[in-house]
Amino acid sequence: MRIVGLMSGTSYDGVDVVAAEFTADGDTLRLRPIGHRELAYPDDLRAEIGALLPPAATTIEAVCRLDNRLGEVFAEAAAAGVELAGGAADAVVSPGQTVFHWVEAGRVRGTLQLGAPARVAARVGVPVLHDLRSADVAAGGQGAPLVPAFDALLLDPAAGPRAALNLGGIANLTVVAPGTPVLGYDVGPANALLDAAARRFLDRPCDVDGARAAAGRVHEALLARLLAEPYYAAPPPKSTGKELFHGGYLDAALAALGEPVAADDVLATLTELTARTVADACDRHRVTEVVAAGGGVRNPTLRARLAALGAGRWRLRTTDELGIPAQAKEAYAFALLGWLSWHGLPGAVPSVTGASRAAVLGSWTPAGPSAAAPRPPAPRRLVVDA
Repeated sequence: MRIVGLMSGTSYDGVDVVAAEFTADGDTLRLRPIGHRELAYPDDLRAEIGALLPPAATTIEAVCRLDNRLGEVFAEAAAAGVELAGGAADAVVSPGQTVFHWVEAGRVRGTLQLGAPARVAARVGVPVLHDLRSADVAAGGQGAPLVPAFDALLLDPAAGPRAALNLGGIANLTVVAPGTPVLGYDVGPANALLDAAARRFLDRPCDVDGARAAAGRVHEALLARLLAEPYYAAPPPKSTGKELFHGGYLDAALAALGEPVAADDVLATLTELTARTVADACDRHRVTEVVAAGGGVRNPTLRARLAALGAGRWRLRTTDELGIPAQAKEAYAFALLGWLSWHGLPGAVPSVTGASRAAVLGSWTPAGPSAAAPRPPAPRRLVVDA
């Protein structure tokens, strides 16, 4: 079965597209990565998404317009994925762009992703799986992270406690260990605050290669204030996003210091914040290896700091060494969730999300009538039987 997977994360800088072929071999599922592409969002679309995200006020008109524009973008991305698959695919997984993750007192009440899946289905002519988080939320779960289902199958727990780390807008961790349930949760910001600082101080979407952070020094008072965030001490299951870690959050932390901080020092401090919170989580779970993926692995400053913090306790490597491109891992993970849902199998992991049961994820938007189902003649009238 060939599935196209899409992914647009909390950094909302573009959409990752993959094509994957899945073959069931007894209780082993074989994944053949066919190819992947990265499609960058134009600046005006990034601005449109940013203008709608919390804590900004918005209108239902703006939500509707963005939903459909994203649907058009995802439709083109899906078409590129079908090309990667050799011109034919069985399904597309389009999880959409998360614009709100409703958390109250540690419990997720709802979640909203935009991306007009009907536009995707109309463009590529195959069924589209979308709204992957709501079923887990309805079962009492966090609806995130969902990638641990992929990690749990990919990493062998018999090798000892190991962690899969994704460094996107948010850093999330999956831990597998012999004889224990899979654990996974959002650790805290990875690129979310770094990118907010780059936009504020550098007028750029990001600090390319962490160069400015490498030129700065960690501001200890700012770091201490950031590390005091209660989210870090909360036990899993837990999830977060830009509802908490946004530009205004950084502005408030800087204002509370009562003294100016140089741009490079802010970036160095935020890099240390991400590295420190991730390393603390890895140490807490006593892992011996961390397999990283996501945009953050492109940041040599962040990556070097993580490796230094883990030295002597855990080894840092990337999913490229396991055959999965680090930049495309989440898109491949969503393709896997599509395979599971297609076969009626749960994709959420209750020990990760805190749900009362393992939910089959997503809703299907068909591309048209099922070819396998017999089609009756089109009705010309309706009769109501008493």
